[in-house]
Amino acid sequence: MLTTLAVLQALTIVIGVYAMTTDFSLGALTRQSSPTKPTASPPEGSPSVPVVTSGPVLAQLSVKPGDGPLPTKGTLTRQLTDALGDEALGDRVGAVVLDAVTGERIFASNADTPIVPASTTKLVTCAAALASLGPDTRFSTRVVQGASPGTAVLVGGGDPLLAGPSAKPTYPKQASLATLAARTAAALKAQNLRKITLSYDSSLFVGQPIPPGWKPNYVPDGEAAPVYALAMDEGRQNPRNRQPRVSNPPQYAAAAFAKLLAKQGVTVAGSVRPGKAPAGAPELGRVDSAPLYSLVEHTLTHSDNDMAEALARHVAVKEGKEGSVQAGTKAVIAVLQRLGVAQGVSLSDGSGLSTLNRISPSALATVIAMSGSANQPNLHAIASGMPIAGFSGTLGNGRRFTSRDSRGQVGLVRAKTGTLNNVNTLAGMATTKDGRLVTFAFMADRVPVTAEPVLDRLAAIVARS
Repeated sequence: MLTTLAVLQALTIVIGVYAMTTDFSLGALTRQSSPTKPTASPPEGSPSVPVVTSGPVLAQLSVKPGDGPLPTKGTLTRQLTDALGDEALGDRVGAVVLDAVTGERIFASNADTPIVPASTTKLVTCAAALASLGPDTRFSTRVVQGASPGTAVLVGGGDPLLAGPSAKPTYPKQASLATLAARTAAALKAQNLRKITLSYDSSLFVGQPIPPGWKPNYVPDGEAAPVYALAMDEGRQNPRNRQPRVSNPPQYAAAAFAKLLAKQGVTVAGSVRPGKAPAGAPELGRVDSAPLYSLVEHTLTHSDNDMAEALARHVAVKEGKEGSVQAGTKAVIAVLQRLGVAQGVSLSDGSGLSTLNRISPSALATVIAMSGSANQPNLHAIASGMPIAGFSGTLGNGRRFTSRDSRGQVGLVRAKTGTLNNVNTLAGMATTKDGRLVTFAFMADRVPVTAEPVLDRLAAIVARS
């Protein structure tokens, strides 16, 4: 024992001497050089560091064709066919299960039939936004100088999550109207201006604020607000309550901004009216939204209709069209065509509230498969944003995956839900028991009452396969 202790002590001394004489460090163990001096902070006004998206992380998790055997088609077909016969689904049902890597159909039943998608529409809207705009894009709400001295214009940038004065901190972190007021007031005071005339410009989005196919009760019931490029708290009178929604979101936000300016020592003379920002006008203040990838995750997890509608119009603007609902749906489909997944997709809005939308199960499952592919890094927020069964978003409300035939797959399914009167849909991904990543879409638009438990059972069958 004494001999062993002596040897260990001698070894420790030798290592210590080596470390001191050779500058040995933990960096050498990890094959990384240690910095010799502190890294200086970038000078004020220099370009910000690009936001690191989820892409590089998920790219390391790509599934290869040999990562697990495909589920036995005969068994899976028998189980899914039996479940699809449940009368709760009604008489018009489409279903598909795809191998996420190869795109091979493992199961299909009316897979190419366009069906009312409800909120699974958000999958294609978000995919188009990520592909067209890029995952690190942010939406800016600005204040610029008006055409005459002593005037300013509040310019909407199409960020419905812009936080009003009563909003509480949320994730993703929202741009704040109060912060914009403080920055604007500081710029005005630097010009010795403490009284201004304020107008607002919401011209980024044009056309009808209520998309075709929306039912008259959607806005009064708080499903969504009329769609404008300038809005705060998604047009809610109280940001903590779904309803009521205001009838004129731009006017409501601009009036709140005027009050916030007054708290900062800048008085707004008269009433706040709509106007147009002069081209190239100097900027007095600005706030930026969270990056698009986190907005997409929020949109899918919480099925946010307002954000989805804004995203469709942003795609239109990015694609060189006007920011209207009609141009937005055409632009989304054009981007899907570039991705090769437009077959079986026709849209009247971006959120899925419209009863006129049609999407095939195959298109939805293919979009989801793309989101997990290393070849489409911009789309990874689709995979990370879908609710987790029994845990988050519209699958974590205590009503889903609670039955005996589905609760065993809690946490093992990621999927986007869709619900309208007589419409239930579920599209997502799961890893089979042998480690194969598959995507699926189950859709029914002639549901007698509700088919949510049956859709959960179908997804659970896939996860168990």
